Amino acid sequence: MKRTVLFLSILFIVNIGAHAQDTYYEEAFSHIDNMLSDKISLNFKDAVLLTEYVYFDGKLDSQQINEKYETLCRLIKGLSNSELIAYAEKDKDIITTHAAIFKVLTDTILIPVDSMLIYEHKPLTYDFEDPLGQTNWTKMFVSKLLKTEKGNCHSLPYLYKILADKFDVPCNLAFAPNHIYIKLFSEKSGWYNTELTSATFPIDAWIIASGYVTIDAIRNGLYMDTLSNKQAVANCLVDLAQGYQHKYGKDNPEFVIKCCNKVLEYHPTNVNAMLTKAEAQKHYIHSLMKAKNLKKPDALFSDENIKNMYAEMESIYIHLHKSGYRQMPEEMYMQWLDLLRTEPNKYVNKNL
Repeated sequence: MKRTVLFLSILFIVNIGAHAQDTYYEEAFSHIDNMLSDKISLNFKDAVLLTEYVYFDGKLDSQQINEKYETLCRLIKGLSNSELIAYAEKDKDIITTHAAIFKVLTDTILIPVDSMLIYEHKPLTYDFEDPLGQTNWTKMFVSKLLKTEKGNCHSLPYLYKILADKFDVPCNLAFAPNHIYIKLFSEKSGWYNTELTSATFPIDAWIIASGYVTIDAIRNGLYMDTLSNKQAVANCLVDLAQGYQHKYGKDNPEFVIKCCNKVLEYHPTNVNAMLTKAEAQKHYIHSLMKAKNLKKPDALFSDENIKNMYAEMESIYIHLHKSGYRQMPEEMYMQWLDLLRTEPNKYVNKNL
């Protein structure tokens, strides 16, 4: 059976194929860093799938997911060439393509094959089991979404952007607490939100209504701002760092901190990078305290590196709080998603 990463550069696979397993992560970091520094072409799709490829030690089985990806592309192309929506502005081609992507990901489509046979394409659905990938990190993967047709607020918007990039239409990711969604622009309606977890177009009030998005968090760019293509690729380094932690544990924070620092070079307000970095530093310091049976961290400060790490960790948490960040409990997040799913009329942009 064919085993290669989904539509990822064969050259890169050859380059890392002979290395030790943990070296995959260093090579993946370098590859994405080269994208960010414009040494190679920026490619969100490759960056996303690369973080999944290395998690599987280069043994991602791609045959089934490649087939499903190509099916999605064919369906989108066919719908984009049809009179899918009534829209007359100058960006009609772009908006029609977005409508096609949305329909293919969220709706059942019946396609006559011949006079006797009809192909039924079913929508992708939300996976409510371990939605944040805490027990099983692969729940966050686009490859898992394509294989099982179930995803979450990470893999679904990622796949949407991959498809939008494939058809060369603008597409921006945006953050909310524990959440990623899509922000798009049309000449007719201006900026609007696309939510894949519930197949709706929610107004900004839905995001703010959770109570965990403060005005300061919006003003300071933590939430609800659009990510540029380069910032979206940079955010894949957060995924790479978190995948590394799930695979190898949290006792060595060096690689995680390196990834997060690189993200913050290109996206200084990336809340996920700041949190991942600070949490990695906190875990490392606590593990040292436990190993030495210490009750206070300052007992470690004879080591200047530990002292500086602790100071940096504190400054990140203080900065996040001042910027408006508030932690959203997982149970509250699940209630928030369920409300969107069961009572969409309260939050849907009726202009769309």
